[in-house]
Amino acid sequence: MRIAVLRAFGAQIGEGVIFRPRTRVKFPWKLRVGARSWIGEGVWIHNQDNVQVGHDTVISQETFITTGSHAHRRDMALLTKPVVIGNGVWITTRCLVTGGVVIGDSALITPMTVVSKNVDAGIVFGQPSAGVLGQRFKAQ
Repeated sequence: MRIAVLRAFGAQIGEGVIFRPRTRVKFPWKLRVGARSWIGEGVWIHNQDNVQVGHDTVISQETFITTGSHAHRRDMALLTKPVVIGNGVWITTRCLVTGGVVIGDSALITPMTVVSKNVDAGIVFGQPSAGVLGQRFKAQ
């Protein structure tokens, strides 16, 4: 049903695509999703510009994809840039992908990563592993 409605509003969605519950798409006519891709529960595609998702790609739960920002040093005018996500990509849970980013084929984005620059094909991209950053309180 979700896919039928998105298509009715202009989204180009390939065969075998799954959109899980609670997904949101700002402007369906600016969305293209390749065949057999999976869009997880709670994914938000805030696409004031075009978003292209390749085939056989997974965008996991609660990920936020946005194509917009603001000219914060001038007049707060809306600035938009498209997002391109390649084939066979896995964007894991709760990531943020910003406008102008290209994620290459078969890349993997680790959980809770902010992607604000291009990611080459076949790369595992993400935050450094968790570790001790320092003491909370000074030693007495």
